[in-house]
Amino acid sequence: MSDETSPSEDSRPGQTVQQQHVAARVPEKISRGVFSNGVIVIAGGCEFVLDFLQNLGHPPQVASRVVLPHVTMPQVVQALQQNLDLYQQKFGAIAEIPRPTSTGRQQTPQEIYDELKLPEDLSMGVYANGVMIGHTATEFRFDFLVNLFPRPVVSARIFLAAPQVPRLLDSLGRNWRQFQERARPSEFPGTGQVSTNDVENMPKQVTDPPPPSDDTTAGP
Repeated sequence: MSDETSPSEDSRPGQTVQQQHVAARVPEKISRGVFSNGVIVIAGGCEFVLDFLQNLGHPPQVASRVVLPHVTMPQVVQALQQNLDLYQQKFGAIAEIPRPTSTGRQQTPQEIYDELKLPEDLSMGVYANGVMIGHTATEFRFDFLVNLFPRPVVSARIFLAAPQVPRLLDSLGRNWRQFQERARPSEFPGTGQVSTNDVENMPKQVTDPPPPSDDTTAGP
């Protein structure tokens, strides 16, 4: 769902963040969030894995790993598209980031991860079945949620620079369409099934996360 009003910025440790009909608790260890300048999207048999990267030094490393069930992906894509539309209505179009010159053969998923540092404590990732997205003029904030009774909890907070967001949206949408094409409609009504180890963005082609926002969109 989309809301043009600003969410509560009172997301101090142990406090809550709120958007329209969604209020979620923000644990202290999550509240500061992590910055990312790249995303790898992997489609698995039961889930999508989003590896948010910090590609500022060597080796590049995974800053956060978020695991989404298949049914959550279209909600994330829709929420991100709505929030991006709100951003561009207010601040104008986002300039496209130049893409690196192709060096020939595309790396395999294994080759990509051989070059990445994946901290042991991040290897299992965190589960999320919802997202709240907000933005300022320069960044987007993604609050991934575990939306379970009795109250939603933020399981990961990611900040991306605004120019990275259109590329992230393109990657998520492309992965979702590929999932639908390969899925059996009987297994996932209205969707499809998933491809295994389908890595989309290369570490050096990735996308950025966001901070507090002026406009916010939530995906249930």
